[in-house]
Amino acid sequence: MHHRKCLATLLGVALFVAFVSSWSVVSHAQGELANEHKIRARLRHDNNGDANRDAHDASARARPSSNGISWHGGPVMLGTPTVYYIWYGNWAQGNGTDNAAGQSLLTNLAQSIGGSPYFNINKTYYAGTSQTSSNSVTGAVAFGGATTVGYTHGTSLSDAVIQQVVFEAINGTHGSLPYNTNAVYFVMTSSDVTASSGFCTQYCGWHTAGTLRSSNDIKYSFVGNAARCPSACEAQTTSPNGNAGVDGMASIVSHELEETVTDPNLNAWYDSRGQENGDKCAWTFGTTFAAANNSKYNVILGGVEYLIQRNWVNSGGGFCSMQ
Repeated sequence: MHHRKCLATLLGVALFVAFVSSWSVVSHAQGELANEHKIRARLRHDNNGDANRDAHDASARARPSSNGISWHGGPVMLGTPTVYYIWYGNWAQGNGTDNAAGQSLLTNLAQSIGGSPYFNINKTYYAGTSQTSSNSVTGAVAFGGATTVGYTHGTSLSDAVIQQVVFEAINGTHGSLPYNTNAVYFVMTSSDVTASSGFCTQYCGWHTAGTLRSSNDIKYSFVGNAARCPSACEAQTTSPNGNAGVDGMASIVSHELEETVTDPNLNAWYDSRGQENGDKCAWTFGTTFAAANNSKYNVILGGVEYLIQRNWVNSGGGFCSMQ
């Protein structure tokens, strides 16, 4: 009897240890990459409109729509979402692209895009079967600041590490950004940094949501300096602001931001092929104008000329537009 009691006790301890260990693994995995999917901004010459078909919640069901894009039951970002930048790598190089002037161009974009005719296209998106003022994207955006973190995880970043960079910036481990569930955190990498899941070969940027304190509470995006792969992620080799890599990033940032506010948890607005609003108009620019250096631009934000892609208007049958 004594031996049986001992064996039962030992078995109970073993089962408890196994349970705790398995819970720890699951919990850790969730903290590393709560959402295994991401929505990719495709390369310049990639015409595969099905690239994001399997990246959304398989349980989400489309509501009927006549605008070429459907609501699948998930939330949109309401009020005034905040944009934060995490400058990763070395943004003080003498290579003409990873520099303070480039950072200024992207900061101006975040400070000026909200409320512009361009970004107000997103006001045609809402969370519900009918649109009201309380369930619609407002078109407003605020820039909440930036933090510089250097090469805290080297020069080749996995998806899990990119999420870790975001969480470390929020927790104060590397960087100092506030915790904000109505925000989009952008990891902006210098041209000597890559993302191992396919930057420059499969995508120019992406967005997703991760779990830090509650389910899918942190929305974030990766955007690398397009100078790393000009033929894949730059729209033009000569750009309005003399920095083709960063000017290329501006269009990708716009793409990821408009997609995140209308599909933050990957279960709101996209079409039958998995394309979000930005995907449907990727690498199309509409009417362009000649800059002083003979490059092209199509919008002026905060007094600066940019060439940024069009966005999908969710009304009138649906179409790509700049306003």
